[in-house]
Amino acid sequence: MPSGKICGLTVKDVRFPTSLEQHGSDAMHTDPDYSAAYVIIETDSGMRGFGLTFTVGRGTEIVVCAVEALRPLVLGKSLDEITADFRSFYRLLTSDGQMRWVGPEKGVIHLATAAVLNAVWDLWARAEGKEPEKLVSCIDFRYISDALTEEEALDILHKGQEGKQQREEDMLREGYPAYTTSCAWLGYTDQQLTQLCSKALADGWTAFKVKVGAELDDDIRRCRLIRQMIGPEKFLMIDANQRWDVGEAVAWVTHLSEFQPLWVEEPTSPDDILGHAHISKALAPLGIGVASGEQCHNRVMFKQFLQASALQFVQIDSCRVGSVNENLAILIMASKFNVPVCPHAGGVGLCELVQHLILFDYICVSTSLDKRMCEYVDHLHEHFKNPTLIRNAHYMPPVVPGFSSEMVESSVDKHTYPHGEVWRSMNQL
Repeated sequence: MPSGKICGLTVKDVRFPTSLEQHGSDAMHTDPDYSAAYVIIETDSGMRGFGLTFTVGRGTEIVVCAVEALRPLVLGKSLDEITADFRSFYRLLTSDGQMRWVGPEKGVIHLATAAVLNAVWDLWARAEGKEPEKLVSCIDFRYISDALTEEEALDILHKGQEGKQQREEDMLREGYPAYTTSCAWLGYTDQQLTQLCSKALADGWTAFKVKVGAELDDDIRRCRLIRQMIGPEKFLMIDANQRWDVGEAVAWVTHLSEFQPLWVEEPTSPDDILGHAHISKALAPLGIGVASGEQCHNRVMFKQFLQASALQFVQIDSCRVGSVNENLAILIMASKFNVPVCPHAGGVGLCELVQHLILFDYICVSTSLDKRMCEYVDHLHEHFKNPTLIRNAHYMPPVVPGFSSEMVESSVDKHTYPHGEVWRSMNQL
């Protein structure tokens, strides 16, 4: 592994003006500019690793500052040193005696940790010449051993070895099932919804998510429009992006139940575990599940969501928690509790990163596709050197070594905020 020592860590504030066309708009984030704190780590042997965390515009500069605060903990480490005891390196970043105070393991500092660790995983994958090896020794079991022990995790992974080769072949041939959110952002007109849904149906999509939560009458009209277009046999999901109080969520979704949504996503505060449990229990007779996780702070919260039977669908995010290390713990816990994982994706690079995690989940952890699919959003993939490949509404496995997180250099230069060409020209308007 001729990776050398890490001698450089740079971070850039990269923003795309998606708010101009209402891409990504929902009930709580009405004007998002899809953005990333983009990290590049370099070794003295000339190797580089690329990582990022996703943001929606203002505030990205705060994440950049947090990444820079983590830099001294990373410089001088060798990849051999990190991967030999990855759990300790994870704790080094998440348990610094002073910076831990502004977390711990949540918020801006954890977003920054995810960006740095994603770059380390990308570097490791490149050095090994294969996709990242997900090892139980990378997981920090502190705070979750009451729900999942290291021995249980190893047992689940050992059981996942049976039939692994066949599942790998299935994925290479058919890919992993996906659903689309690109048709029904909240800021889109009915005409846009109709055009985009028609195209998605022609392209073979069978599962569609609709943003809801601003106005009930609008939600009823939009959901009726989509359901009529896709028919009764295809999946429809709704996403409120944390808009409602608990009782309001139950009442609102009950009004939308005629459209038979598979799940309601983020119906209330992402921190309200017992609220989600109440909503789950109330909606169960209607056959509607609850999905959440894209803004869940860490493995501890996922543990409690699972223990409280508060979710019927777990939505991991490749940049919200502590990178692959923490997502491994969440995937294995979800398997133990027999709750399907349907990752959050989209944004900037989230599809590129999370495809590795969900393929690993199917091949090595859950070994099942029942009620499982991964979100796909058709924006900004052209800015990545190895973008996701969708074929017949399925993620096709990436074949290039790494975490698929390296961006096109010219795109980064043009969209770096505030001095990149795109932002300079907008400021002149």
